[in-house]
Amino acid sequence: MKFYLTIMQFNNIEAWWIYALLSSIFAALTTIFAKIGVENVNSNLATAIRTIIILVIAWGIVFVQGNAVNIFTIPRKTMIFLLLSGVATGLSWIFYFKALQAGQASLVAPIDKSSLVLVLLFSVIFLGESLTWKIILGTCLVVIGTLVLII
Repeated sequence: MKFYLTIMQFNNIEAWWIYALLSSIFAALTTIFAKIGVENVNSNLATAIRTIIILVIAWGIVFVQGNAVNIFTIPRKTMIFLLLSGVATGLSWIFYFKALQAGQASLVAPIDKSSLVLVLLFSVIFLGESLTWKIILGTCLVVIGTLVLII
């Protein structure tokens, strides 16, 4: 826990890169652990167990950092979008575990991660982020890479 709290306190501009890299590493481990974990159990039960662990860890961090009182200051619009994000995450996990139970992790993960294409598209449409030639090229490469893996 101390390591996690130390990592979360980076203050420089490049901290997002470290967080993204750590996210990628743990996402990869999530796929491997989940594939093994759903072998002999209903995928919805596996998702529920995983969710309990995440709930305990997330709230533990919130309480240790003293941020629990801030829940009452969250604006309504922000709370609505956080709740919608939670619904989307829950549905994503349910379908991800079902896919892992039925298919190979090496095929399920690239399809799941191809959501990057939708994130890039949605970030331009809904968030007004710029679309550059690098983003277009990178997105095309992700699509091509995903197709190569699954075909």
